[in-house]
Formats: sequence, structure tokens, C-alpha cells
Amino acid sequence: MAITNVDVASIPVGRLGILALRSSEELAKKIDNYLVEWRNSRTNEHEENIVFAEYKQPTYLIDASCPRFASGEAKGVINESVRGSDIYFLLDITNYSCTYKLFGKEVPMTPDEHFQDLKRMIAATNGKARRLTVIMPFLYEGRQHRRSGRESLDCALALRELVDMGVSNIITFDAHDPKMQNAIPLNGFENFFPHYQIIKRLLRSEPDLIVDSDHLMVVSPDEGAMNRCIYYSSVLGIDLGMFYKRRDYSRVVNGRNPIIAHEFLGDNVEGKDILIIDDMISSGDSMLDIARELKRRKARNIYMGATYGLFTDGLERFNQAYEQGLMKAVLTTNLTYRSPELLASEWYREVDMSKYIALIIDTLNHDGSLGHLLNPVHRINAVLNEHRENQKSWRPSLF
Repeated sequence: MAITNVDVASIPVGRLGILALRSSEELAKKIDNYLVEWRNSRTNEHEENIVFAEYKQPTYLIDASCPRFASGEAKGVINESVRGSDIYFLLDITNYSCTYKLFGKEVPMTPDEHFQDLKRMIAATNGKARRLTVIMPFLYEGRQHRRSGRESLDCALALRELVDMGVSNIITFDAHDPKMQNAIPLNGFENFFPHYQIIKRLLRSEPDLIVDSDHLMVVSPDEGAMNRCIYYSSVLGIDLGMFYKRRDYSRVVNGRNPIIAHEFLGDNVEGKDILIIDDMISSGDSMLDIARELKRRKARNIYMGATYGLFTDGLERFNQAYEQGLMKAVLTTNLTYRSPELLASEWYREVDMSKYIALIIDTLNHDGSLGHLLNPVHRINAVLNEHRENQKSWRPSLF
């Protein structure tokens, strides 16, 4: 991903600052390393101008914290000046590894508490920053995006609240329903996808994977994931299949209607490698059920890809599925917390998104267009061609 895409001749909006909440410190350090490296290696004819005075810094991370009292109350504290800065808040609302003491007991932070800490840090800027941008990969309450009966519209309320506090732009990844931006139609809302990064990681980790319609198929686990699977099918030039979930709408178990059966719509999968794509792996029940159905239909290797790997019910069933040969690999991004056990799993492949986010921040700080970042087709084609050229050198009989 070339850094020359950023128009470095344009004037930065303000001094760049990244305010990472505790939930995203690891990701923020990687992003910061990219930005420091890029900016220190750039040359610009106007770099002596006063508007570029603080352009090159040893770090762009802002010193801030959210200390808590024993009662559970908290406050946002920023330990340096942010006046006139272009600030990017970064947080992971699903990071349950963040804990605090509540009346002597160690308790994990919930998405509600992470979001409340974000508002505290925004309030701590005291309106002194030039511009505020929130990078929230897993959109807060994104699954509570529409009303069915007497229900709250939590995601819409959260977006309105951020805008009312002075946030100009909200950046998320693979939103459950991107139509949520209708709640803030006059403000910036960008929804990015990790298509390129997932494909690149898959091809680099599986050099013998043959990408054509005779050997590989992408499968949507349900009708809701069809759009993203159509994209994979189009850019990779492979067939598409879909499972339809028949649910029991007379019962609710763990907040959802239980699945009765999976019905497959698509071509014959016998002997083919399968790529199952969805926005998230929550408990993983649906993904594993579909893997069993595909194996029953004599599919070859099964790869699971998702933007978010939450694994809310633990990893035991995935470990068993791997030992049984139900799936070969699972790919998820580092946009959310990954436990040490997950990172150590033989079947897990991490998709690093830090460089992509760094490029987004760098572009926005120069008020540049994000169009080339929203559409990664040319980058996907490049990595696909590279993969095929590498195969030609050691498997010429395929071509």
C-alpha cells in the first residue's frame, strides 16, 4: 500500500494527535509507528513553513487516561495541550480484557463503559481541538440498528450524542447496517471493509490455494452476508453459494431465535475449497454448523473469514472442529481484542489492519479523498496476480 497516495503538498488540518483509549493501546502503537516512519521519511518543499512546524514528531500518541474510583465512577484526563490539534480517538468497545476495581472486585469493562470513557475523553478536550474524529471499528450498539416493536434505537442515539459533542467524523469497519449513518446525515460517516487485507492474508498463508471457479467457492452463511460475499466472488472470479437459516421464531434463546436448519443454495461443492465470509464470529455456532454441512457435501478445505472474531463462547468448539478437520483456518482482524489463547491457536490467522488505519488517518489529516481507500480492487488484483505468478514457478501444470 503506497504512502505516496497521500497528498503531502496540502496543508494539514492541524497538528496530528491520536488519543487511544485503554482498549486500543496495542493497535494504536502500531498505527503510530507507521505514521512516524512515513512522516520522518517525507520531503516537502513547504516543510519549513509554520503550518508544518509540528508535522514530524517522535510520536503522535496523546498522553491521556481514564482513572476510576473504587465506586466505579471515572473521569477523563488529558495530560498535554490539544489546542488546535486534529485528534483521532481510537477505541475497541468489545475489549473485555480491560478491567477495573468495583467495591474491591475486579470486573471487566462492558461496551457501555468503553463508550462512556470515549465521551469523557471528548469532554476533556474542552472544545479546544481543531477537529475531532472517532475511529470505532466495532460500531457501538451496531446490532441494535432498527426498531421492532417497543425497542430502543441505541446506535442512532450514540451517533447523535457524539455529533452533539463536536465530533466531525466517525469511522467504522464493516458496520452491521451502514444505513445507520442516516441518523447523522450532515456529518462524516465512513464505513471501511477489510476485504483486501483478508484476501492478502489468506493467499500469503495458503500458497497452494488455487483461486478459480473450479477449485474455490465463496459461501455466505446467511442472506445478510450476501453483499460482502458477492464482492469476494466478483473480485476473485469464483462461484458463490449461500445458506438460508430456518429459525424458530416462536422461541428466543440467548437473545435470538434458534436456528432449526441450514438450507444450501448453490452449485456442487464436492472437492472444492470453501471460503465462508461474514462480518463477525460471535459464538461461532453458525459458522461451525455450516462447516459441517459443507463437509457432509464433501467440500475439501474450509476457510472462515470475518472482520471481527469475538468468540463469546470460548475456543473449545473451534479447537475440536480443527482436530476433526471441519475447517483449516479462521481469519479475523486485530480491530477487536484477541485473547492470548486465540493468538496461540494453530488454526488462527490474524489480519493486521494497523497500516490501513494509519493511511486513513494520514489522508484525513491532509483533508485528502478517501475514494482510493474505499475501493481496493486494484490492490486485490495485484496480490492475486502475485499469488498466481508464485504458483507458476512451482506448479506450472496448473497454468
